[in-house]
Amino acid sequence: MLQYVHKIAPRGIYTSGKGSSAVGLTVYVTRDPETKELVLESGALVLSDHGICCIDEFDKMDENTRVILHEAMEQQTVSVAKAGIICTLNARTAILAAANPKQSKYNVKLSVVENVALPPTLLSRFDLIYLILDKQSETSDRRLANHIVSLYSVASTNGITDNGRQVNDLIATNSISREFLAKYISYARMHCNPRIPDENVQVLVNEYRKMRSMGNNKKTITATPRQLESIIRIAESIAKMRLSEKVEKNDIEEAVRLIKTAM
Repeated sequence: MLQYVHKIAPRGIYTSGKGSSAVGLTVYVTRDPETKELVLESGALVLSDHGICCIDEFDKMDENTRVILHEAMEQQTVSVAKAGIICTLNARTAILAAANPKQSKYNVKLSVVENVALPPTLLSRFDLIYLILDKQSETSDRRLANHIVSLYSVASTNGITDNGRQVNDLIATNSISREFLAKYISYARMHCNPRIPDENVQVLVNEYRKMRSMGNNKKTITATPRQLESIIRIAESIAKMRLSEKVEKNDIEEAVRLIKTAM
């Protein structure tokens, strides 16, 4: 999923958490081989400006590396004070991360916060958190096994298997090409700048108050002003998907539903 999003995004970087260091994500100071002067080399977050940064194995990142993300995800900037160079660089990027549960397998008896070994300060900076559970089901296991085996069968190399034919028919009738989707996303980002009308502002406030009244406990992520900003961002994104210049009440309600599911 990360690789697909990385390829479809107009601008983006793919990296692995285990192989990423703090300077690799932000910037590092090096000496120019010709002039011998100190220069800054951009890292993944800075290179993903106005794009998306996909980070795999997010749970395996060093603690020092994770701290770097706090400023980038909150202020959309990266501050540098190294070797006499003091500056602030833009990192206006979305971050899509994938992580494994603490014990490699998700424990349904524990809450999301207890299963994911990430600090609450970092978790609250993500707009949406999705659980992808590997549930044991005879039907889904058979479908997955048939699909994987068909990729290695003789028929799949010479022609198309029954499963492959069904998939191709589905793509032909119900899907769009990756190239078209990439162009659509680029167009929506460039030409759509939806605004929230005055009559829907109070809807946002009321929904945020309801989320705050849910309280704080170990099993849920506490609602903070960041969640209000998340609702606004997601509602605007849904409006952009329709190429609309106005955020409707339905967009806000759908954003709230997504946020509550994530929390």
